[in-house]
Order: sequence, then C-alpha cells, then structure tokens
Amino acid sequence: MNNDLIAAFNQFFDLVHANTPELRMQVYLLRYQVYVVETGFESDSDCHSGFDEHGNPILWEQDDFDERSDHYLLQHRRTGVYAATARVILPNLSDLSAPYPIELHCPLDMPVLDAEVRAKLGEISRFAVSKVFKRRIGELGSLAGVADNIDIYFEEDERRVLPHISLGLFAAVMRMVHQHKITHCYAVMEPALLRLLGHFGIVFNRIGPNVDYHGIRVPCITSAEETLPSIRQIAPSVWDLITNRGELLIDTAA
Repeated sequence: MNNDLIAAFNQFFDLVHANTPELRMQVYLLRYQVYVVETGFESDSDCHSGFDEHGNPILWEQDDFDERSDHYLLQHRRTGVYAATARVILPNLSDLSAPYPIELHCPLDMPVLDAEVRAKLGEISRFAVSKVFKRRIGELGSLAGVADNIDIYFEEDERRVLPHISLGLFAAVMRMVHQHKITHCYAVMEPALLRLLGHFGIVFNRIGPNVDYHGIRVPCITSAEETLPSIRQIAPSVWDLITNRGELLIDTAA
C-alpha cells in the first residue's frame, strides 16, 4: 500500500458530507442501487418512490433510523460517480434507551446499558459499495497509481475493491464520530470485512453470536480509545488517513 495513503486516496476519491437534502437523496438512491438492484437484499416494496427534477420516476432506500443519522458519500473524482456510502446512527439524547438496529435484530451478550456511554454511542450502518462503480471504472480505463495491477481493485470480486474504498468510508465514519463526539460504535459486519479491517488494526469486539441476515453477520463494538492506538501501531498510513494525520482525534473527556 502507498506510503502516503492520504495522497493516494485523495488523488482518486472525495469524501462528501451528505448534509443537504439533495446529497441525502444521493445516499438513498445509491443504497437502492446496492441493496435492491445489485444484491436483492431489499425489495422495491420496501423502498420509497417519487420523481426526480426532470419528472422521471425514481426509487430510493430509506429507513426510520436515517432521521437520527449522519451520512457520507465517497465520490470518484474523475467520473463524479458516487462509489460508496456509510452512515453513523446517533444517540437519541431525549431518550437514551431508544434502540439501535443491532439491539433490535441481534441477541447481544453485552449490550451497552450505561447511560453515560449511550450518550456517546453510535452505530456504523449502511456501509455500501456499488458494483456499478467498478464496472464503470473498468470501462473508462486505468486508475494509474492505485496499484501496478488495477485488477486487484476492479475485478468482479467485490472484496478486491475494498482496501481503498472501505478505508475511505472508515475515514468518513471518523469524521462523523469526531463531529458528534461519539466514543463507541456498534456495527453488524460481514466476516470478510472484519478480517480486512483487522488487517489494518481496526479493532471490533464481538458482542454476540453470528446472525444470518443475507449471509453471516457479526455483531460487534469498537471504541476510539481501543482502536486508534492499534491502527497507529499496525498501519500508520491508515491512521493518517482516517484521522487526517491526527486532526480528527476524539477527546473522550468532551
């Protein structure tokens, strides 16, 4: 991996904070593409429908947790294509007992019950990378500089594209965590993604048995206090990327 991962990443991708209604709609449209069209995890009947600014019919994927979430998009610079998206579901400060999706759908051995922790608890969710992006990139030519052999990033196997895109999404998660002073994050993740992130020192601790939801998923939790030192020790370039060279460190006393 490039010694200056920030430069390598920024050459090809932008992190876009989806903080307007228009950008939020891009999030929901991309999620429809990934969760309905590409994977079939959700159906049209579970989605919303309407019309775009040109009067064309559109469908988008949105749920009740989006109201208390922050969102980012990952945009490919050269094409303008939105390649991926992620959200962090935020605590409901008016009702700290309000559940997160992981608490509704997974039998947790160690749910977070402490009110002080729940006030700074989020859930990483809707971590989605579009296969359409990879096909378009393959058609449009080489991304010189990402790797000597671009096939390791852009062949059909989705896991091949994850090193740069997934780390970029984690950089987006870090920005959301920093902005909202989140210290702990739930996640329900695919084992392959957990292994990939673990390779870079990104620590997630299992808090319950595997669940079968469109394949095996692992309920887990991470904290800035535990995972940031681990990343810095194992993969300093990844630490630089996701913390913007330390700028986005969490002040756990805040």
